[in-house]
Amino acid sequence: MSTSTNQPSLCSSTATNAIDFVDGFARRHIGSSETELAEMLKLLGFDSLDALSDATVPADIRLDAPLDIPDPRGERECLQGLKAIASKNKMYRSCIGMGYTGTVTPPVILRNVLENPGWYTQYTPYQAEISQGRLEALLNFQTVIADLTGLPLAGASLLDEATAAAEAMGMCIAIANHKKTGFWASDDCHPQTIALLKTRAAGLGVDLKVGPISEIDFEHGAGGLCGVLVQYPTTDGRINDYSELATQAKNHKCLTVAAADLLALTLITPPGQWGADICIGSAQRFGVPMGLGGPHAAYISTRDQYARKLPGRIIGVSKDSHGNRALRMAIQTREQHIRRDKATSNICTAQALLAIINSFYAVYHGPEGLTNIARRVQGFTAALAKGLERLGHKATHDGPVFDTIRIRLGKGRTHAARQVADAARERQINLREYDDGTLGVTLDETSDRGLVADLLAAFNFGHFTGFDIDELLAEAEADGLCNLSEFSRTSDFLTHPVFHSYRSETKLLRYIFKLMGRDLSLAHSMIPLGSCTMKLNGTSEMIPVTWPEFANIHPFAPDTQWRGYTYMFRELEAWLCSVTGFAAVSLQPNAGAQGEYAGLLVIRAYHEHQAAKAGQENDVIVC
Repeated sequence: MSTSTNQPSLCSSTATNAIDFVDGFARRHIGSSETELAEMLKLLGFDSLDALSDATVPADIRLDAPLDIPDPRGERECLQGLKAIASKNKMYRSCIGMGYTGTVTPPVILRNVLENPGWYTQYTPYQAEISQGRLEALLNFQTVIADLTGLPLAGASLLDEATAAAEAMGMCIAIANHKKTGFWASDDCHPQTIALLKTRAAGLGVDLKVGPISEIDFEHGAGGLCGVLVQYPTTDGRINDYSELATQAKNHKCLTVAAADLLALTLITPPGQWGADICIGSAQRFGVPMGLGGPHAAYISTRDQYARKLPGRIIGVSKDSHGNRALRMAIQTREQHIRRDKATSNICTAQALLAIINSFYAVYHGPEGLTNIARRVQGFTAALAKGLERLGHKATHDGPVFDTIRIRLGKGRTHAARQVADAARERQINLREYDDGTLGVTLDETSDRGLVADLLAAFNFGHFTGFDIDELLAEAEADGLCNLSEFSRTSDFLTHPVFHSYRSETKLLRYIFKLMGRDLSLAHSMIPLGSCTMKLNGTSEMIPVTWPEFANIHPFAPDTQWRGYTYMFRELEAWLCSVTGFAAVSLQPNAGAQGEYAGLLVIRAYHEHQAAKAGQENDVIVC
């Protein structure tokens, strides 16, 4: 590969002249000094890296022209550039919901886990002997999921809620031994989940039906339904009783899958208790910012009898050679690297860092703290609903609320949704806008009296209402909006001592560092395991991750509010096209497992297009 003659060597440890930057990323992170490079080249019999490249890279595949990428920058200059890009994003308060909410990352977790190389430089814990700290944190995550969902077996995380739903669909097919190809998704699931299910179903040969649960047909598809997916609570905030559905499904040998909100599960009946066989969802609201949609840890849990069909990693408790308690990844014989095409899933990793943050969030707050957060969210939502009622508007459904309400504007105002949405945006608030003229509002851990007052002003077409929020809450409680009645959770959760022992910052800090000391990371030595997805995350690269301009953007916010992200995406896509020689690049896949599917779908679409032109059919890909 040729290099531009006016650029310093990527591995150069000194500037080429007095005014070049001295904090170049490559020289700080690649590690080879000029002296070491010279010794290597001398041993190999070459006088330059270019000569070595010429001798090792065949001429017919060698790139002779310079890459069309910008000149290198120093770390400080890069951070300044990223700050300028971040400033193009607008941080509105998000009430859009749809599975993404504001959250508070406790500072002790932010500083000592997310920003700590003793945690963020490790990889999936393939080697249990040097991963006991990580494994314990992930075991805590599994305990959180199992307890909240009411199902005994949970995995160590999946990639996001939508792909977790697709994994659950694949699990249902596998449990049915591929004798049933029908799958029903409730039409009140999150729209992005439904969209992904349609894509995955087409690839798996699943006969997917999206429709109301009231119209469910258990005979749909060849052999009937293998599974049914419901959202709990629904995407527009309704809390439904699915126990009868679960019973009917069981009678038809069909599995029930619940996509559940973890914070809501501190207050409402866990899916395992009303009959769900599989539970999936996102753990994002347990301390991980929205970040325009990710990355976040998803979760999955199920009943013991389906353990060998569960996708992703599972952390188990074992014993070492001395009989001491030891943690390790369990039941690996079900995974793709062993079962190949017979595996339930191609996922071979986890959102480990994000799941670890979720687990420490639960450890720090404990069951009482999580319940208090949930009740606060519910209280503000109920107060808002009562205030909207005073303004002449009405929720589209009766009954108790948790964090989301869908509002139909008052009589004579059915075409005023745009006015309300604009009034909200003037107050830097984003609402969810439905096609039928209704509006959705979702509140979260970051909500406060000021936000509720601003929302009421927006629904009053820009005029301040003067309503007393505490008075509205008292009215809502008197009217039963906070009374979950038959939906109320009665079972205990997070009873293990770990969720009751680290409530102060100092205690949690010590626990974090105790577990970190049981791990091997880049902070301790070279990591002895290589991986195609294991790349260096330098400090200067990690710093912008937690900047609020990047962290606090909802993925469905208007694109005019995240022009910084757009600029960054387009720039990165252009650079990757230049480096790879391809015409286009997708940044969408959340992990290699999803990238594999995306690549196969592109290949299939190409061959379908070519076959259609030739009047032929070609549906086999050999990998």
